[in-house]
Amino acid sequence: MEHRIRVLVAKPGLDGHDRGAKVVASALRDAGMEVIYTGLRQTPEMIVETALQEDVDVIALSILSGAHMTIFPKVLKLMKEKGLDDVLLTGGGIIPEEDMKRLEEMGVGRLFGPGTSTQEIIDYIRDWYQKHRARVRSNV
Repeated sequence: MEHRIRVLVAKPGLDGHDRGAKVVASALRDAGMEVIYTGLRQTPEMIVETALQEDVDVIALSILSGAHMTIFPKVLKLMKEKGLDDVLLTGGGIIPEEDMKRLEEMGVGRLFGPGTSTQEIIDYIRDWYQKHRARVRSNV
């Protein structure tokens, strides 16, 4: 049986706007991925714990609050501590280009801004999965 890509979609911090996260979660589901949506106001610890429990391939954070330079590095650190080195951390929101570059240098995957097509996000996740996880999953 072929493994369905498992994606955790999370809204960290105090940001109360989740329409975009829900649109992306729905599009990923429609594309055949298994999506776990955590809802609003998740801490980095809650997100990583859920990722561990759900055995996800991808963590996608939606951040509109401006806290991206705090939250992404914190989630990345917790992922490393919990041995989730082979899980993609990606996401989107209102993130300036220079911050996207800095986060990518830290090990965060591609980040998406407002107006990105859901197909672009789907294609990125599928491509990443084929390059990094497909062989591992087929041996499980």
